Amino acid sequence: PLDVLCSGCDPFAQTQRSKLQHRRARINQQINKEMRMRAGAENLFRATTNNKVKETVALELSFVNSNLQLLKEELEELNSNMEQGFCISVTILFFLLFFFSVCQAMRTPSRNQAGLELLMEYYNQLYYVDQRFFSSHRNLGVHFHWYDSLTGVPSSQRALAFEKGSVLFNIGALHTQIGARQDRSATTSIDKAVDAFQRAAGAFNYLKENFSNAPSLDMSALSLSMLVRLMVAQVQECVFERITITSRDTKFTSQLQLAQEAAQVSDVYSLVHQTMTQPLMKDYVPFSWASMVQVKSEHFRALSHYYAAAALCDHTVSSDGEECDEESDKAFLKFYVNIASGQTLSQILQDPEKRRKLGKAHLRRAVMRHEEAMRVHSLCKILRKMDILQDVLCQTHKRSLEKYLELDREDDFDEIAEAPEIQAYTQQKPDITPPSFTTVQVSDIFQRLGPLSVFCARARWGPPRVISLQKREGGMGLTLRGDSPVLVAGVVPGGCAEEAGLREGDYIVAVDGQDCKWAKHGEVVLMLTSSSDREVEISVVTLHSHDTQVNVTICVQQVQI
Repeated sequence: PLDVLCSGCDPFAQTQRSKLQHRRARINQQINKEMRMRAGAENLFRATTNNKVKETVALELSFVNSNLQLLKEELEELNSNMEQGFCISVTILFFLLFFFSVCQAMRTPSRNQAGLELLMEYYNQLYYVDQRFFSSHRNLGVHFHWYDSLTGVPSSQRALAFEKGSVLFNIGALHTQIGARQDRSATTSIDKAVDAFQRAAGAFNYLKENFSNAPSLDMSALSLSMLVRLMVAQVQECVFERITITSRDTKFTSQLQLAQEAAQVSDVYSLVHQTMTQPLMKDYVPFSWASMVQVKSEHFRALSHYYAAAALCDHTVSSDGEECDEESDKAFLKFYVNIASGQTLSQILQDPEKRRKLGKAHLRRAVMRHEEAMRVHSLCKILRKMDILQDVLCQTHKRSLEKYLELDREDDFDEIAEAPEIQAYTQQKPDITPPSFTTVQVSDIFQRLGPLSVFCARARWGPPRVISLQKREGGMGLTLRGDSPVLVAGVVPGGCAEEAGLREGDYIVAVDGQDCKWAKHGEVVLMLTSSSDREVEISVVTLHSHDTQVNVTICVQQVQI
């Protein structure tokens, strides 16, 4: 019962206080032990020159710091209990009810739209939980745990915002899994993958911009920025794949477009790799991730040079000047980073030999990039197990090498000039799609507790009281006002309401066992006056304090009964 749970100190208060003292002493001992372990680990970290030992010690330090944080928060909670007396908050029990009914289901969401809706429903429901149970001046002692996705390092906080951030991270991660599962051999599946990766980027970006000071490295600004860039890079790769499927023609401008799109993919993956190799991220990101990103950057740079060579060497000037039309000249003028004079580029297009030599220079760079991609691939044990990846790298390298040998001539005594850098360009820039929280509508699962504006964490209520009110000919001796819940605005001195213990400022929450927290003013009056018995039982609660003014709808009507 609520009155038992919120009754404050009980007859065994001294015994409970003694137990708290023992727990506090034990926690202090554990804190001292962890502090000694941390001091030793820090000394070892500074003294050793072995990188492997440093990595192990750094990981151990993260665990020790996490344990220290938990112990200090537990000690703070015990100190608070020592001051306030030993009592069990009913809000904790309600929150645990919510946790076991909803949170457990979302721990293993299905890898589809239904799983996303479940996570979004839980995220939206946390708004009501926050309003109901979490107050800025009162701590429930509920810890929210998170294990870093890449390192497994545990983190914990009491703030509900940490739980919201964890759910957002999982929403982003689930979008990435949905995107990765698409069969990208068809344009419809590619579009689904693009949408999923853009939504993943939006979730990670929203988390970065709206949640800060999280103890988890997963949710640090640097790692979230890396994940956003990684999602954008995968979107750009999907865009390139779609163009290769839809643009089957081998026109000069089409080949230039493919080259620039491949260069764009290479650039974004190169940016991701730079983020992954920063000091704080190097130990966080798995070596296989960094290797894969570097392989893709080299691979797509090689493809850009291959398609440039294909445009130059597979399209000769026809007699009617088809290839030297205005569109081709314009596309070629914007093709390189360091643009040569328009006259020089036009001369290259019109001279088959110059086109061959420039195409050969591009192929030379393509072969070198392919070989670098294969080298990085061979250094990672995990990537070596990916047969499909190895096949793609080998086939594209073989294709570029064969085309290079095809253009090579015995009388090419001149040193091959360095191919200019290709200007990266894309016809579809990725959109970072923020999460849409309104797509999944939820209702307050604790609605029976009463209107949220009144029965919330900001309010401090006294324990419920059940009052037996005798009906007399002169009335009950009380004045009611307001709706949902109805307020006892006044008590007649010497009346039956005052004698029964009803006080001005009490809120009526039930009449004869029937809940009326949501009832209107007239409905409560009817419940009180329509009873045929001479006695009516009224359940009331008293508001002791509120962070802000209680938002109760006050009716003009005021009735004395």
